[in-house]
Amino acid sequence: MRNFDSLSEREMLALAISLEEEDERVYADYAEGLRQDFPGSAAVFDGMRQEESSHRRRLIEIYQQRFGDHIPLIRRQDVKGFVTRKPVWLVRPLGLEMVRKQVSTMEVESRRFYESAAARAQDPHVRQLLDDLAQEERTHEDRAEKLEKDKLSPDVKGQEDEANRRLFVLQIVQPGLAGLMDGSVSTLAPVFAAASATRNSWDAFLVGLAASIGAGISMGFAEALSDDGSLTGRGHPWLRGLICGLMTALGGIGHTLPFLIRDFQVAMGAAIVVVLIELGIISWIRHRYMETPPLSAAVQVGLGGALVFATGMLIGSA
Repeated sequence: MRNFDSLSEREMLALAISLEEEDERVYADYAEGLRQDFPGSAAVFDGMRQEESSHRRRLIEIYQQRFGDHIPLIRRQDVKGFVTRKPVWLVRPLGLEMVRKQVSTMEVESRRFYESAAARAQDPHVRQLLDDLAQEERTHEDRAEKLEKDKLSPDVKGQEDEANRRLFVLQIVQPGLAGLMDGSVSTLAPVFAAASATRNSWDAFLVGLAASIGAGISMGFAEALSDDGSLTGRGHPWLRGLICGLMTALGGIGHTLPFLIRDFQVAMGAAIVVVLIELGIISWIRHRYMETPPLSAAVQVGLGGALVFATGMLIGSA
């Protein structure tokens, strides 16, 4: 890799052309990736892509005037100091927040590049163009906001916010809720069966810990291997699996930890309280994100938990 300070004026212009071409294609990828779920925002990025294309044409024109038609390929990865970006095609499906953060980073990086390049440029015309581009990148956020106002009417923005919420529920809440329900409910039987059978807090803790971790691993792999998200839009499979597995283990460990208390009766009472809190949290999530009526959510979750709890106590007492 080369240091930026070692680049000649010709090399700086070639690098600027490469950067603008890359940013233009990134904006095109963002527009295409968002078009199905967020058509209004896709139109915003189409407009920003056109601006990057205009920058590239101006840079090529002044390069040809100064150095001829051959433009050497100098890429961002050839020069020290640039932020490494993850390719867009590796982060599908795209989320609005992720795209906005990436675009903000791109704008700041481009502005700093043009400011540094302008300070080192010798030709007055080149320096003037680089200064102009730095100023345009500085006001890029304002132009993006203007494009957003032009392209995103209140109705369209409301629809996109709702679509973003649906994607969040589909990709994050659903696998997390499935794991939390499985971990909180399915581990009740082995934990309380062991507690009831042995009357020993430590034995119940070991059974609960094993059941929670085992269920977390099982649910994590099951979710990750269920589908790759390409058709369902459920997001990256391994991210879903990680969320589901962690929430499964957390749901089981929650009512397992009280059995670290040596006094068995106190541990048992604390575990039951934790179970009630867990079931309440699950009911609230179902009501908040799955739009289940609160009474219906409480009855469904409570009935399932009660049945599994009773099963564990009966087996443990047998």
